[in-house]
Amino acid sequence: MALDRILINRAPVLTLWASVVAERLGFDRKEALSLGKAVAGLTAQSKGRRLGIFTPSPEAVRKARKEKRDKEFFVEICGRSVPAINTLEGIRAVNKAKPVEPAGVERYLEGKFSEALPVVRAAMSTLAKAFKPEQLAGEAFRLYEGFRPGIPEGVSGWGAKGELDLNRLRAMAPKK
Repeated sequence: MALDRILINRAPVLTLWASVVAERLGFDRKEALSLGKAVAGLTAQSKGRRLGIFTPSPEAVRKARKEKRDKEFFVEICGRSVPAINTLEGIRAVNKAKPVEPAGVERYLEGKFSEALPVVRAAMSTLAKAFKPEQLAGEAFRLYEGFRPGIPEGVSGWGAKGELDLNRLRAMAPKK
């Protein structure tokens, strides 16, 4: 029997989708996982600030201003500018001046999606491949908004699980 729906939080869905998009844009799997996790983190921070859950502390701002930026660059994924660096292992997103390790992201996704991970990844990959990379780069977040799990608005939806409808996700690919 095919898997049609799963109950899941939005963060792992966006992490996986952003990593699938990054792969489609030409990053390897490990680079894409690192970038995908950063996209979800940046999106959560932005939403948390909007909801009044997170506020940057003056100390955090002072500390951030002192960090060296000479080796860091930005990668645009799903409408987010992700800080990144080139490591010996490849490109990695940066969080709190440290590279985001892909193995940890893979474990996170396996824990959140469980046995559904390969099925969801395949559905997302099919959707991503339905677009030319240049087109996908501009449409990725809008596509995510079309299939992301529905949750309550505002603070009540923070961290809540919603239904990811894989049939809706599969139907979003343009017919050739």
